[in-house]
Amino acid sequence: MNLGIIASLGYGILAMVGGFIGYIRSTSKVSLRFGCISGVLLLFAAYLQFQGTIWGLILAALVTAVLVVVFALRLAKTRKFMPAGLMLFFGVLTLAVMVNQFMTLRIK
Repeated sequence: MNLGIIASLGYGILAMVGGFIGYIRSTSKVSLRFGCISGVLLLFAAYLQFQGTIWGLILAALVTAVLVVVFALRLAKTRKFMPAGLMLFFGVLTLAVMVNQFMTLRIK
């Protein structure tokens, strides 16, 4: 298992858990929906990567990039670290791992 798969799994689980917590704490159905949708997409992308397809890495990078933009805008608006800053931090880290993985695959 490579780092791209681990990053996709970890960020996908974090997105799903964050969506559930957002729903429980503030009954935000939007957090629940988008947390589950993005989490499932990232878990599916990890599965595709595990199967050896490059599309899994591309899907994971796209979903993560969208989440990074969303959480950067939310952090700029609310100025609160939790949850936007935390998700932004881990999103940028995950995206960096995926871009590095993609560049490693392209070089070979």
